[in-house]
Amino acid sequence: MNRLYHYPLSPFSRKVRLSMAEKKIEVELVEERYWEQDADFLRRNPAGKVPVLKMGNRTMADSTAICEYLEDSHPTPPLLPNGAEGRYEARRIVAWFDDKFYKEVTAKLLGERVFRKVMGTGYPDSTNVKAGSRAVKYHLDYMAHLLDQRRWLAGNDMTLADFAAAAQLSCLDYISDVDWNRHEVVKDWYAKIKSRPAFRSLLADQVPGFPQPAHYADLDF
Repeated sequence: MNRLYHYPLSPFSRKVRLSMAEKKIEVELVEERYWEQDADFLRRNPAGKVPVLKMGNRTMADSTAICEYLEDSHPTPPLLPNGAEGRYEARRIVAWFDDKFYKEVTAKLLGERVFRKVMGTGYPDSTNVKAGSRAVKYHLDYMAHLLDQRRWLAGNDMTLADFAAAAQLSCLDYISDVDWNRHEVVKDWYAKIKSRPAFRSLLADQVPGFPQPAHYADLDF
């Protein structure tokens, strides 16, 4: 059995979960409180981060490297375009959400509102929360710009770029930090991806102390 060490509100774990579910790869989910730096977990990934995927005798870390491995080893359905230009664009947008969006938005909103409490590191820093709330508007505007020209974020087919974005936004949606009314085209995009079978396990996630908002698992939000 494949085994994924993850945390429910880790967007990087969610990106891998979405990829595996879309490719119909069965996996056992093992929740990992990675910040506790458990010795067994550090042996699996000395970087001390989730996700970590165990497939057969291979143990893999880093969400992008894992998703690329899955794309090579399980190419159907494809989550990267065929041509070099399309693959570049999909990878560019994956990097945008994994790096820029995460640092400017997710780490500031989810990090302050949830992880400070979960990790026991104090109270939310209002400066970070305000900065994240400002930044998310810019990113939603950028998504709207892309989606005004394309059916999906990287082109006319759904790709790993859409899963990278949905992984980040679904974590924020769990704490009601996304204004879905800002751009109808972004809301429609999220409704499409949220309704895919691959999304079901994410919609079932429960984090103790942080109940789901009423709209979170509603496909007609």
